[in-house]
Amino acid sequence: MKVKMKLLKKVPQNKSYSDLLIVGLGNPGLKYERTRHNVGFDLIELLSKQLNLFMRKPLFRNYLYGSLLRGQRRIHLVEPLTYMNRSGDILPGLVKKLSLSAEDIIIVTDNMDLLPGRVRMKPRGSSAGHNGLKSIIHTLGTGEFFRIYIGIGRPGKEESVIDHVLGVFSDSDRQLVDSALQRTASIIQSLVDQEMEQLLNEINSKKS
Repeated sequence: MKVKMKLLKKVPQNKSYSDLLIVGLGNPGLKYERTRHNVGFDLIELLSKQLNLFMRKPLFRNYLYGSLLRGQRRIHLVEPLTYMNRSGDILPGLVKKLSLSAEDIIIVTDNMDLLPGRVRMKPRGSSAGHNGLKSIIHTLGTGEFFRIYIGIGRPGKEESVIDHVLGVFSDSDRQLVDSALQRTASIIQSLVDQEMEQLLNEINSKKS
């Protein structure tokens, strides 16, 4: 059983920038590409392209990773390769290595309470039953991290939640989601070296 870790305040370091860890949630493998549950991966991949950032798998690590310095912020992009239910497993090492606190972390994930094409950012919260967030909260011992929710809508009456999240969007919904992802990635990369409140306000001000 994984032991919870508590996010401590960062030890002051002699560097001219702050760190921001952006983690997109999803399931690895071709089987899950472009499914509703993988919109977190989709956003990370768009961001890496916009930032010309190469994502690689570090030796003996179960995630894809890339980082670069942008203004006064070093951005770290991550895709866990542990499957959704164990998304938190990769975080203790990164948190310790980068000396992060909760406000330095953004988790990007799907949300059934938002319609496809809707995006919202929150500064904290519970898992609301989402297994990826549940794993992260359990591992870090806190829910006080930022999260970006990408809407995927709810399943139909004859469809299970599992079939819904592991299924693909309709063509029309996919267009809405892709547009929202492009817009959100552009906002992040343009404001990533600004205060987090500015990023939150800009994402939530969009009528999407």
